[in-house]
Formats: sequence, structure tokens, C-alpha cells
Amino acid sequence: MSTHILILTVISTLLIQSAQTGGLGYQPGDTPKSALERQTNQQVELRLKNGERISGKVSAVSEKTVHLTALTSQEFYEALIGLEDISANVVRAATK
Repeated sequence: MSTHILILTVISTLLIQSAQTGGLGYQPGDTPKSALERQTNQQVELRLKNGERISGKVSAVSEKTVHLTALTSQEFYEALIGLEDISANVVRAATK
């Protein structure tokens, strides 16, 4: 029982922090494309279906791709990633 309360508390805290600081700004009916479009000019981490992670600033989103610039630890590089290759979009939702 206490485990369930702890999990609910953590989820509630994360949702409140996300609402206060922006986060993904989830909306019903969201797609990876629509969520990434709202993150334009913001830092994101994409988790790919092959298990790799790539993070950078969202520069542009098209029907089939997302363009990342200023890649983390590779600031002089850019990436073009197929939307169908993305399994998760991770965004920092809170700052200290």
C-alpha cells in the first residue's frame, strides 16, 4: 500500500512541476511530431528504437524528420532523425 502512495506522490509531483515549468506540455492527441514542434529551440533528449540516445536543440520538425543542432558533447554537429526511429522524447521539466 505504501509503495502505491509513494508512486502516486512522485507522479503527482512530476506533473505539478511539469505544469509549472513547461515540460512537454502534453495534450490529448499528441504525436511525437506535435510534441517536438512545441519544443522548437529547446534542448531535448531523444531515445531511439535501437536503444541509442541523442540530445540537442530542436531546430526544425518536418513530416518525417526532426533536425537537432548543438548536440550534447558534440556542439559543432547536427543530426537529422527520422520520426519513425524515435521511441521517446525526454525534456527537462524542472530546474533547481
